[in-house]
Amino acid sequence: MAFFRTVSFNETTPAITGAGVILRAPHSGDFTEWAALRGASREFLVPWEPTWPSDDLTRGAFRRRLKRYAEDQRSDLAYAFLIFRTDDNTMVGGLTVANIRRGVAQAGNIGYWIGAPFACKGYMTAALRALMPYAFTTLRLHRLEAACIPNNTASIHLLEKTGFKREGYARGYLCINGAWQDHLLYARLKGDTD
Repeated sequence: MAFFRTVSFNETTPAITGAGVILRAPHSGDFTEWAALRGASREFLVPWEPTWPSDDLTRGAFRRRLKRYAEDQRSDLAYAFLIFRTDDNTMVGGLTVANIRRGVAQAGNIGYWIGAPFACKGYMTAALRALMPYAFTTLRLHRLEAACIPNNTASIHLLEKTGFKREGYARGYLCINGAWQDHLLYARLKGDTD
């Protein structure tokens, strides 16, 4: 049993509305749009992500991904969202609260990606701002953490713009694009303001 558990096993993740975006849990009907956006954005995304499996954009891999998301949510370990533009319901990216630690920590890590055509247009800023109240109230987290590669200036700008504070530097923190990369560490607490 998780200390401070907030979401029941049968509960579905609600859609979250922000300024020009809607975040909702992925489902099987998203495959075609997801695979097209990720495929078209591959060159843009690869420098900032773990190595893509050879079958990453297949329907089977997407089904496995959905199964893992469901298992993680049932276990209160992670909550995954796809981000859509509200004016035309176009998928623009994804956002996850993962590595949730309960008990005395009440913390989780933020991970995100944006499709190349939608980068630097404010969608991820709006999505992250919309997600934070959900994370701090419904999920009852006290702390959201994020890490980014030091030369990822867009990610640094996003985190600082949304009220995350730089807390440190971790050497060889995550294996990104096939190499162990140093990362800047950021966090935002429940009571922090932008």
